[in-house]
Amino acid sequence: MSQNNIKSLENDLWESADALREGSKLSSQEYCMPVLGLIYLRYAFTRFKYVEAEILKDRPSRNGVKLPVESSDFKSKSAIFLPENARYDYLLNLPKDKNLGEAVDKAMEAIEKECPDLSGILPKNYQTIFKNDLLKDLLRLFNNDALNEIKDDVIGRIYEYFLNKFAKNIASDDGVFFTPKSLVRMIVNIIQPTHGKILDPACGSGGMFVSSGDFVNANGINASDKLTFFGQEKVEFNAKLCKMNMAVHGLNAKIISGDEANSFYNDYHKLEGKCDFVMANPPFNVNKVKYEAALNAGRLPFGLPGYNEKTKEIGNANYLWISYFYAYLNETGRAGFVMASSATDSQHADRDIRQKLVETGDVDVILSVGNNFFYTLSLPCTLWFFDKGKKDELKNKVLFIDARNYFTVVDRNLNEWTKWQIKNLTSIVHLYRGEIEKYKAVLEEYFDAIRAGALFIDDLEKRDLLTECNSIEHLHEILAITQEQIKICEETAQKAEAQADRKSKKAIKQANEDMIANIKENEEIIKQAIWLTDKFGEGTYADIAGLCKIATRAEIAEKNYSLTPGAYVGVAEVMEDDENFEERMKEIHVELNKLQDESNNLMATINANLKELGLEEYVESRHANA
Repeated sequence: MSQNNIKSLENDLWESADALREGSKLSSQEYCMPVLGLIYLRYAFTRFKYVEAEILKDRPSRNGVKLPVESSDFKSKSAIFLPENARYDYLLNLPKDKNLGEAVDKAMEAIEKECPDLSGILPKNYQTIFKNDLLKDLLRLFNNDALNEIKDDVIGRIYEYFLNKFAKNIASDDGVFFTPKSLVRMIVNIIQPTHGKILDPACGSGGMFVSSGDFVNANGINASDKLTFFGQEKVEFNAKLCKMNMAVHGLNAKIISGDEANSFYNDYHKLEGKCDFVMANPPFNVNKVKYEAALNAGRLPFGLPGYNEKTKEIGNANYLWISYFYAYLNETGRAGFVMASSATDSQHADRDIRQKLVETGDVDVILSVGNNFFYTLSLPCTLWFFDKGKKDELKNKVLFIDARNYFTVVDRNLNEWTKWQIKNLTSIVHLYRGEIEKYKAVLEEYFDAIRAGALFIDDLEKRDLLTECNSIEHLHEILAITQEQIKICEETAQKAEAQADRKSKKAIKQANEDMIANIKENEEIIKQAIWLTDKFGEGTYADIAGLCKIATRAEIAEKNYSLTPGAYVGVAEVMEDDENFEERMKEIHVELNKLQDESNNLMATINANLKELGLEEYVESRHANA
């Protein structure tokens, strides 16, 4: 299934399900779990049918009839056997006089019996949540034939899409926010989790685990065979989402929730010094963490952050998290996590911990992220990366990337990195690490995508240029051809729609819009290829003003151990003849972002100092009046 078709399917399913939600009078959070439960039922059935077919291929026969499959057959293939009453087609074809909600509840119970890890996790009470007709409509909605493409994990993708859409709505309901997929993928791409133990001590709905599984599977490795996932999530609702998410994607994970999962005070899985990979998006700027309890919990190789002598509370727990992530790593482990931008330059005890971190030589990459990447958080953040297995030649170096002006606008309040933007930023890391072959592999992906888009070019001679694209020297020419084709298609579309009769106008308009959208998608791919190759050519790293800089530990010491990328990469020069207004404005705002960061850091330092002096009430009143 093509990417455009998947996107169309996602949108259609969401719009239909959202319209049905209006009939249920439920909030986003109340509607979230039951709908995800139905998608899970559809996934479980799709996977059941796929595994059943695999088992039956070599199944012995008796009297000319193949022996029926059994639960043990499925367990050997890391799949869940579905009793008949838990199968999606059984529920769809239930007689009208039967209580469908009750039948769905029994289906969930049957699956939990087959898979004890899901015991008490799958949603129930469908007979009280939905009327029969509404539930029937939802089951029909998720019975789309496209969801049978198990090899492409279409249902897993649909589940993630719904989870992200619900996350946005739930965030507006009660302030909860989830990690945006583009940040998760960036973390996974840079730490490259391919084996061993993976820990997320603030795992939320499990996005880090799912993305790690996708990364491993894309490299031809079975994630369930090579990775063991461990998670802690204090919020029970999020932990349930996580366990369902793991089940939908066929991943085995050990998830703990509730008070035992409070990572400030508990290392439930006892993984200090044992993890191959750590990834997380912890809550930022948490205060009132109990000093003695945190001290007793350990995992503090660089000591405690500053705390209030009077209240015995840690004023800002960012460096607790940072210390934990480092402490969990084994001798070659890697960590990647999201952190408040202020943490790169905070002072006093934080600064001392940061110095000790830098002096280990294990700080690998620091990457600044722009505004509006979170559903409910408009401020920028930073991605941190540790690597205890760094090459000797990199032990004295840290790669800084300032990506605050590199993103795609989704809407007025939300930005993201596209698939190709993630590849570009990751490619900078590959070059820093000397992994030239990975950079070249990305170039080949670009060429493959550009060649695939050649069929939309009318001029045969120009189409041949795209079809034969295998080097960077023609990229600018190919971009001009593609942009010319967009203009031609838009003009042709206008004429065709003007001449069409009323009956066919809508179909013609949709066909033209799809065609132009495909060409524009190829245009964006070419632009991103140019962005990368104009800077690094065939694969030679260079410090780029305003974007990236490899700094030595001595240079970092000179800047008082600041890890703010903007302090190292500087500001890109804006060319006077640059006609791309959008790009110019992004570059101009880099300096403004830097000043905003400095202001935020200064305010955080002032507030911390006031708290140390016991002036919490004054600090709180400042926030209230801000």
